[in-house]
Amino acid sequence: MKIYDVTVPISATVPIYAGDPTVSLAAAKSIANGDSANVSRISFGVHTGTHVDAPNHFIDGAKRVHEIDPEKLVGPCRVVQVPDGVIAIEPEHVGDITGVCRVLFKTQNSAFWAEPEKGFRTDFTYITPATAQMLVIGGVVLVGIDYLSIEKSGSPGHPVHITLLEKEVVILEGVDLRDVPAGDYGMICMPLKYIGAGGDGSPARTMLVAETRV
Repeated sequence: MKIYDVTVPISATVPIYAGDPTVSLAAAKSIANGDSANVSRISFGVHTGTHVDAPNHFIDGAKRVHEIDPEKLVGPCRVVQVPDGVIAIEPEHVGDITGVCRVLFKTQNSAFWAEPEKGFRTDFTYITPATAQMLVIGGVVLVGIDYLSIEKSGSPGHPVHITLLEKEVVILEGVDLRDVPAGDYGMICMPLKYIGAGGDGSPARTMLVAETRV
């Protein structure tokens, strides 16, 4: 069994979607300063790094992150390789996903994670509304991509998010798939369970598990 940790670390240099809260990490207590234990304080937006979007992110009054069905977050998952040079992921780039309920798109975006200090980029690969609709019709319960938004930067009305979230499809953004070959895996995606504020999303430690055969 091989485990791929596809989580982007939260740090002072992680790219932040334009307008979102920045990351702050500090020591609240320190043994070196005479305290009895080391205790850290962190502050960041819930859409930082690898994270899930809950329906309430774009549909006011819809389900919040603590209400996401856990069965959508754990189970079989397919990593689909999108050819370099493709910016808009259309239905023909998806391939046959009959019987597949979780999909992650591996694109040229993954290379961006090698240089996080360059900040947020707007030239990332994204899925189109037609592809979002196809995934919904196909019964997919979780869709992910290897950058901070699944949708074209600045897209009016956010049709991709709306199409997925109104059907309670979990959106997983910001996965690092650089070392993950295309294929089928087991997924474990664990967003924080919190109650309060908008409940619109959460950072999520995410693993892909590949069965190894002798």
